[in-house]
Amino acid sequence: MLKPCSTIGILGGGQLGRMLAMSAASLGYRCIGYAPEGDIVGDQVSSDFFANPWGDTAALAAFAASCDAVTWEFENVPLETIDRIPEGRLFPPRRALEVAQDRLNEKRFVSDLGGRTAPCAAVDTRADLAGAAERFGLPGILKTRRDGYDGKGQWRLASDRDVDALPPLAAPAIYEGLVRFQAEFSVILVRSREGEVRFWDSTRNEHRNGILDRSLLPAGEQVEAQVESARDLARKVADRLGYVGVLTLEFFATAEGPVFNEMAPRVHNSGHWTIEGAATSQFENHIRAVAGLPLGDTRTVARAVEMVNLIGEDVHESDRFLHEPDTHLHLYGKTHAREGRKMGHVTRLSR
Repeated sequence: MLKPCSTIGILGGGQLGRMLAMSAASLGYRCIGYAPEGDIVGDQVSSDFFANPWGDTAALAAFAASCDAVTWEFENVPLETIDRIPEGRLFPPRRALEVAQDRLNEKRFVSDLGGRTAPCAAVDTRADLAGAAERFGLPGILKTRRDGYDGKGQWRLASDRDVDALPPLAAPAIYEGLVRFQAEFSVILVRSREGEVRFWDSTRNEHRNGILDRSLLPAGEQVEAQVESARDLARKVADRLGYVGVLTLEFFATAEGPVFNEMAPRVHNSGHWTIEGAATSQFENHIRAVAGLPLGDTRTVARAVEMVNLIGEDVHESDRFLHEPDTHLHLYGKTHAREGRKMGHVTRLSR
């Protein structure tokens, strides 16, 4: 268990790291961030920040030596960077990143645990793509196996013409047959160092242009009927990985039951509502798990919750939410409102 005033390192400098650092401070910990120069906002609330390349071995050694425990805020931290952190100080474990960084390996991992996924195949050549499209049919989705998020690195293919119009493949990819679903939802859990698992209520998630737009509670009958089955799989994933911290699995609710989409070994956008809407937020519970503290209560404390992302230019009208009752505005300190960039979020509660 980390004593008060211990230091927690956070790999990554985005809004998730920012909110983790804020929760850590409320528990008496200081945070040090590490990320390459660029879109860094975590430094605004950190005790110190290393703005160095992922491969800077000297800077990573200094960072690791300054930390009593280390976690990450996004899943694209290079494994070579993770290997510079002493294993006993790293939470979650390296294996979680290794699985989540490759979409094909991730689906195989979940399938081995009995989970249902979209039909899929590896695509390294145009011939592979043609074969996968013939096998699983069109429409379908082509995704890069690594690095894509928020709709990036993904192409919806509705016809042979779309396949023919694709540029040359620049990286290994995966083709997924289309899943017919009624709703999308998240299962978010936290697992302690001792293996205790707690779940938050699952939201129904609505996307716009491949980016999460809204998360809603109650999630509706279609989702609620499938949550327990999805939780069983999520618990198996966490236990198999020896996970510590917050873990998110995204699902499609289908007529045949939940279909696994992807996992995020970290706190998640669809869990931002927990800051005001749950007894203990995902951010605080992640810090509790990393620090070896008892986990907090995850029950929902409102009758209904709506979380809305502020994306791009949406942020310029964010002050209007301050006039609404039981509505909570979170801005991430980003100065450039690019299209598709998450600038903040709003949470509305109904008591």
